[in-house]
Amino acid sequence: MKKWNLLKTSVMTGGILLLSSFGYNNNDKLFEIAKNLEIFTNVYRELNTHYVDDLEPNQLMRTGIDAIMNSLDPYTVYYSESQVESYRISTDNKYNGLGAASLEIDDKFTIVEIYDQGPAQKAGLKVGDQVMSINGESANNRSYDDVLQFMRGYPGTSINLSVLRPAENKTYPITLKRSGVDIPNVPYSGVISDEIGYINLTTFTQNASNNIAKALRKLRSENELQGLVLDLRSNGGGLLSEAVDILGLFIPQGTPVVSTKGKVRDRDNNYSTRRLPIDTDLPLVVLVNKTSASASEIVSGSIQDLDRGVIMGQRTYGKGLVQNYQEVGYNSRIKVTISKYYIPSGRCIQSVEYENGEPKSIPDEERAVFYTKNKRPVLDGGGIIPDVKLELPRDPEVLKALTKQHLIFKYVNQYVTTQSRLMTFEEFTYDDYDGFIQFLEENDFSYSTEEEEKLKELKSAAEKNEFADIYTDIMQIQEKIDEIKSDDLVEYQSLIQDEIESEIVKRYFYQEGKTKQMLKNDSEVVKAINLLLDKEKYNSILQ
Repeated sequence: MKKWNLLKTSVMTGGILLLSSFGYNNNDKLFEIAKNLEIFTNVYRELNTHYVDDLEPNQLMRTGIDAIMNSLDPYTVYYSESQVESYRISTDNKYNGLGAASLEIDDKFTIVEIYDQGPAQKAGLKVGDQVMSINGESANNRSYDDVLQFMRGYPGTSINLSVLRPAENKTYPITLKRSGVDIPNVPYSGVISDEIGYINLTTFTQNASNNIAKALRKLRSENELQGLVLDLRSNGGGLLSEAVDILGLFIPQGTPVVSTKGKVRDRDNNYSTRRLPIDTDLPLVVLVNKTSASASEIVSGSIQDLDRGVIMGQRTYGKGLVQNYQEVGYNSRIKVTISKYYIPSGRCIQSVEYENGEPKSIPDEERAVFYTKNKRPVLDGGGIIPDVKLELPRDPEVLKALTKQHLIFKYVNQYVTTQSRLMTFEEFTYDDYDGFIQFLEENDFSYSTEEEEKLKELKSAAEKNEFADIYTDIMQIQEKIDEIKSDDLVEYQSLIQDEIESEIVKRYFYQEGKTKQMLKNDSEVVKAINLLLDKEKYNSILQ
């Protein structure tokens, strides 16, 4: 009891001293903090003393801390001592040296992408390879995270792998030396139609602005550009400085583009474009979608607020928060949101409501109205609403099932073993869809739709005589669904074939080839091109 009384006295004394030093009275927030800390201590004491089972202090406190964090935005997070060490490993560039991406497929650590000129490519590792052992130690019966940790190491060190190549049913020894891997943030740029340029930015990492500047200068020097498509779809953001410098390519130097504001006013900052622009008049369409976030929203939102270009696609994610790390003792820390981003119109792009850790859609009538440079109304909160809204194509159930079961991935693993090395991207063709259908038959492909799952529940109830009179109707509905599903592989052949072709091209031409292949059948890019070519419509949107 003496320990509890000491803890209680310490909490109250610390709170009172803090209140006294700032001259607060009982009505102030800091008094409420001290009061509730004492209540928290008393609750924990009573639980520890009287609860029927023994309590684990670390686990109980972690539960309480997590509950506090879950009541805030999803980016404010507590890291225990062990998690801090894991975080250091996963974010330190010295540990990222294989040049490959992986997933757990069929309980195997499987290589799903190889980066051009990286250690994995040079050592002969192939997409589809399954890691069986690492430096002589089996990878079987290990969790994905365990294998991932096992694979990490410092640049310059070697690692010996034994990999199974399922398509060949052979095991290969692979020795590779870890080194720095340069994953391009601008995997592709080029002219896509009628003097319309295209630049794809995947992440706001270092030199993103310089890479876009290089691509834009090259496009302008080799073509009479009539417009530019800047593709920020599925770009989750990155460095704020790169976002500011990318805006500086299209907006006059010294233009205010973003500010940060929080509780501690000394941390507030205003950011203006710093570099000389390349082109402030070139018609511009910025493509975004629901996973364009953070720095992507700063760029697209500022372009919209300044009426510098047209935003096209779906409403963006809605992340306008700035985080910082704070040590909280015993090698633990919290990542805490300290401020919010505000773009030129004065609005904040941050979603103010969350559901299951994801931004919740806020009705437009509940969002504040701001105005662009040309007095166009725009709304705050919940991301950037595009000037031209496009419906997100819904993936058919059959394509979702093929992706979930990794059957396109597995088919391509087998397909490429029968093909010679492609010489150029332009010569690539795929014309063996019948072979894919045969592959699915050999692998007993089947899937259930959402409607079927609900029908199964109803059928189960009917079999228990709860709805016996409609059992026949249920079976007729199931037959109709089976009939529709049997035609899905034919009806959605073009979409499925697009995915197959993209997966094949990625094996030979890496990220650049994958991006170019996707552009062949990208309806949103086509709509962006058409808008840039229609000067009257383009200008009317911005006015």
